[in-house]
Amino acid sequence: MIGGQVSLDRRQVLRGIDLTVKPGEVVAVLGANGSGKSTLIRALLGLIPMTGGTTLLYDTPPARFREWWKIGYVPQRLSVGGGVPTTIREVVASGRIARQRRLRRTGAADREATARALAVVGMTDRASDPVQALSGGQQQRVLIARALAGEPDTFVMDEPTAGVDSESQQLLADTLSGLVDQGKTVLLVAHELGPLEPLITRAVVLRDGFVCHDGPPPRAVGTHALPGHDHVHPHCAETPVSPLDWRPTS
Repeated sequence: MIGGQVSLDRRQVLRGIDLTVKPGEVVAVLGANGSGKSTLIRALLGLIPMTGGTTLLYDTPPARFREWWKIGYVPQRLSVGGGVPTTIREVVASGRIARQRRLRRTGAADREATARALAVVGMTDRASDPVQALSGGQQQRVLIARALAGEPDTFVMDEPTAGVDSESQQLLADTLSGLVDQGKTVLLVAHELGPLEPLITRAVVLRDGFVCHDGPPPRAVGTHALPGHDHVHPHCAETPVSPLDWRPTS
């Protein structure tokens, strides 16, 4: 993204964002609520229109991008519409759609990928259960499994640990660790890193729609280093850095 700007309800949310994610990076987008984190992710993927700047997916504008199998997107919540119960297996299997040709039936490779994804997130024994009966943390596991089933090169996750229990957070950290070992690229939004912190190679911190930090997540200090406090993201200066003056920090 170059010079990315987004306005929602006449309020400017992103104010000239420059961000490039390189293959193999594990990038965390951090910041307080309302800083523009989720908006940035959605704008990068072309899910919401930008009012200024440009964004590319594998060197292609989102409107012309066709290789969606390369990207596994994990939204904040699972949306299941209609009155017909949907099973966990069906939701996870839908992650294979981008890899399937039109009118092609589900094949052995699709079923095997779905089974592997369910196993990774520990949901194999519940594959036939309706997703509507799951807790928030369990639904988040299903969303991650759906992305895994597509076998993408890049994973984009919007607050995957928000509102989920510590067991699910650790499971996500273990899952991402395996993906990182495979050379996958990960871009995730988080308010707190928690167990994900050791995996992060780069932190991009937003404040009021600006980038005010781009570099390694610094160590927690002071009260933030006390037991029970996992607030690990770096704090921005009181005045946001102008995109014209900003330079990556080392």
